[in-house]
Amino acid sequence: MDPRNYESTKFEVSEPPQKVVAHATLAASAEVASFGSILFPPGLERQPDHANEPDCFIDLNLDQVIAAVVAKRDEKVLRPIFYSSYRNEEIVRYRQAVFADLERSDVFALFPAFCETMRSVRASLGYAEQASCRSHQHTVFLRAVGLYFHGVTSLLHDLQSVAPQSSGLRNLLSYLTAYSDSTAFRQLASETAELQELLSHLSYGMLFRGDHVTVRKYASEPDYTVTVLERFAKFRESKATATAPRKSTDGFSLNHVEQAILEFVSRLFPAEFRRLDEFAVCHGEFIDKTIARFDHEIEFYVAYLDFIDPLKRTGLSFCYPEISVSSKTTLVKNSFDLALAAKLVPEKGAVVCNDFHLFGHERLLVVTGPNQGGKTTFARMFGQLHFLASLGCPVPGKAVRLFLPDRIFTHFEKEEDITNLRGKLEDELVRLHVSCEIMTSHSVIVLNEVFNSTSLGDQIFLSTRVLERILATDAIGVCVTFIDALSTLSGKTVSMVSTVDPENLARRTFEVIRKPADGLAYALSLAQKHGVTYEQLRRRVRP
Repeated sequence: MDPRNYESTKFEVSEPPQKVVAHATLAASAEVASFGSILFPPGLERQPDHANEPDCFIDLNLDQVIAAVVAKRDEKVLRPIFYSSYRNEEIVRYRQAVFADLERSDVFALFPAFCETMRSVRASLGYAEQASCRSHQHTVFLRAVGLYFHGVTSLLHDLQSVAPQSSGLRNLLSYLTAYSDSTAFRQLASETAELQELLSHLSYGMLFRGDHVTVRKYASEPDYTVTVLERFAKFRESKATATAPRKSTDGFSLNHVEQAILEFVSRLFPAEFRRLDEFAVCHGEFIDKTIARFDHEIEFYVAYLDFIDPLKRTGLSFCYPEISVSSKTTLVKNSFDLALAAKLVPEKGAVVCNDFHLFGHERLLVVTGPNQGGKTTFARMFGQLHFLASLGCPVPGKAVRLFLPDRIFTHFEKEEDITNLRGKLEDELVRLHVSCEIMTSHSVIVLNEVFNSTSLGDQIFLSTRVLERILATDAIGVCVTFIDALSTLSGKTVSMVSTVDPENLARRTFEVIRKPADGLAYALSLAQKHGVTYEQLRRRVRP
């Protein structure tokens, strides 16, 4: 038969049996351990709360961080997870324990391999749906089932060998143990192995005459491969290297000739391929829902740890913060802006770390100092720490204690939006008013040089009123400003100053320290910039 015409050929194919899902759902079984999610402890399982990027992300440069974390991964699954923070100590500590387990190299190594296997399973199933030949569809489906079985059993065996410590991974191990020992899974494994073995022993021959291909059962003809190789061995160049065969992109694709041959083979062995058809129909839903969910969720941990690993190798510290939903005591040592560090490290740039704390009734850090001195970076670090801690992630720093917020509000300078018909000052007032109305005592706020578009007098008046409103809610936060008086507005405010090099007042150290604001560093740097310091003036007027 001419393979170019195989699509027009009529075949008599028996109808497949009525679809029956033989793979039992094990989640309801009493024998399976209480495990539903690697992101949430038992009883608190849920889907990610936010599908859209939080409002604070762009101001805090967290959009850059998450974009780098999820790059080359399944963003549709991972982004909602990274967008959803939680004011729940149990959820955060559950995730911290899993992260701590995965920092062991022997434990971490298990999951990229498992995720890659599951990606191959999904890719095979996707390809099977697109294949036009039913025999091709079902052989690819059988391959997907085999990969799934191998991935689950390998993960179970490897987890048993590393003995995880976190409750999340221990519960997963118990679930996998019960799942692999279930009747449904054992039956699936047995049928898969039996069918693979059956199909692997099918032998057939092909005769090529011009553009015609004849497919028939194997007639015990001798294999002349060895003989041909021996005859032509003397012509082989000793130093020649055989070109590796080019692999197909999906590993299982067939062209139209190969599909026609497969169709002919299925006609030669109807009983075997009928079993394959029945297998595909009966086990159409073979992937366990809990394992499928775990496959997506574990990428959250793997992706974040992969992202911070290059930073840790340079000596930058990450830790698991002590968190609380009641105490607002805050302590941070040797922390840094994660987005900025991710840019500087590949360029061999220096990353400056800073400390801060809030004790007792202290609620608001007021940061002053010269321009380009690291104040905005410090404010972003403050917001990033609280959001990452609410995700349960390791955060930048050697030692960190944080309050878990219900929401993070940010106010950075924005370009005028001509569509809302508001001026820059009015727009800023509207945005701040909305935030102050929504804010609670559990919120965190990050203000960065607000009201710069108005006069100094109005800026002092408006800034004072806004900070008084924030302090009245008892929220915690940071305010970057050049108005020194705001640092002593209340007993709840704490003054912090970005410093300069005492030997060179124009050089910024990017260190922000806790001390009273005096404005001298800013004034001296400006005077030096314009050449009007005492020493500069004296040199210029010296006779």
